[in-house]
Amino acid sequence: MALPKKLKLMNLYNEGNSYLGQTGEVTLPKLGRKLENWRGNLNGNVKWDAGLADDINEMTWKLGGIDKLVLQQFGAASISAFGLRFAGSYQRDDTGETDAVEIVVRGRHEEIDFGNAKSGDDTETTIKTIWTYYKLSINGQVVIEIDIPGLKEVVNGVDLLEAHRNNIGL
Repeated sequence: MALPKKLKLMNLYNEGNSYLGQTGEVTLPKLGRKLENWRGNLNGNVKWDAGLADDINEMTWKLGGIDKLVLQQFGAASISAFGLRFAGSYQRDDTGETDAVEIVVRGRHEEIDFGNAKSGDDTETTIKTIWTYYKLSINGQVVIEIDIPGLKEVVNGVDLLEAHRNNIGL
């Protein structure tokens, strides 16, 4: 029997600034593919791969209170204006083994939700960041790297778009 690796500690960085003790929750980006049905003259449907899913490039995170840096970043002109880095420490409770998981994204904020404001109550700001660059590493090894405007999608060291870039002269 083996126990799963569970998140024990985490931190979020915004342009290198640590939010340790301020980040209540991070909804990490989903990984998804856009698969479309194709039947042709086959006896059933097959799904062809149309690339990344339309809704994967969203990361939502929450901060206690209010943060001036986030507000200063609102309305950024560039699609990859700033970077966020999630650092998580996962551990198996049967063996004690730990893994360092890091997710780096570059993007800009789509939404800043201040929630309810009531004196004496807990306040929390929810930020929705839309990314154009994503990198997932485990124990320092890059597992997935996606650069949407750069037409790169690397999974386990293999760039899935390399042949396509070559085919169009890039």
